[in-house]
Amino acid sequence: MSLASSLDPSLAFSLGSKLAAVAWLALALSPSRARWAPRVRFVTGRVVPLVLAVAYVALFAVTGMRDGGYDSIEAVQRLMAVPALLTAGWLHYLAFDLFVGTWIAERSGALGVPHVVVLPLLALTFLFGPAGLLAFAIVSGIVMRRPLSTRMENPLP
Repeated sequence: MSLASSLDPSLAFSLGSKLAAVAWLALALSPSRARWAPRVRFVTGRVVPLVLAVAYVALFAVTGMRDGGYDSIEAVQRLMAVPALLTAGWLHYLAFDLFVGTWIAERSGALGVPHVVVLPLLALTFLFGPAGLLAFAIVSGIVMRRPLSTRMENPLP
């Protein structure tokens, strides 16, 4: 069995999606003060994205760029027309969104943002990537404008 035949795009898509979903659930269930949170964040922010990255690189290595590229929307469309490369693109989203979601959880904990506020940020990042990052930037900007003593006593206005 060759590497190419063992990298079934549908299976990689399904397994990658399930792995990311479990990681997101673990992240959502790990408030910053939980004793297990650092371990969960290590797995969700490092281990799982690296596993997804390995699958991403393997799919590209086996498939190549074909006649696609990144220099025009038409070239990207040709890339995404190849199931293995579409799967690689999906794994790219899963890896980076999870990495950013974990970073948001870590930074929010350091800023004293309550987990009830972090949860919608994680949901936005899971569903809409950059929108979650933007929402976190807004929330952290609001929190950072307040004196540290006030943030610790009353995390949000």
